[in-house]
Amino acid sequence: MVNPVFLFRFILMALLSSIPLSGYTQADIQINTPAIASLKQSMQQRHGQLEAYYAGGAVGLTNDGLIAMRDASALPLAARQAVNTLIAAENQDRNALYREIARANGHPEWEADIRSTFGQRWIELARPGWWYQNAGGTWVKK
Repeated sequence: MVNPVFLFRFILMALLSSIPLSGYTQADIQINTPAIASLKQSMQQRHGQLEAYYAGGAVGLTNDGLIAMRDASALPLAARQAVNTLIAAENQDRNALYREIARANGHPEWEADIRSTFGQRWIELARPGWWYQNAGGTWVKK
């Protein structure tokens, strides 16, 4: 069994490694600032809580670099609010991460491209059995 913290670190490092942005090859995706480091740590800590919900199909990766409740019926009623809270926190951090990477590069206008690139990479790196949205917004099981 792979340690979830190790897996998350591996995935995050793969995402942050020289991802070319269309038209913006000079963007430094590996750039690190205190704000970016804090966001990455927060996301890493939360990943362990979210992993079971990805695997169970309740939560999926959206095509815009965020996550969403895909199938609330896969969860007991009592767990739904807690999972929605996790999703909201994760999406807040993801939005902030994309924004901070663009700002740290001195180009806040690159945020949409950074978001798109990360969205594609999150899906590529998802584990088999996880759900994601294709370009048309349809949920697909990897």
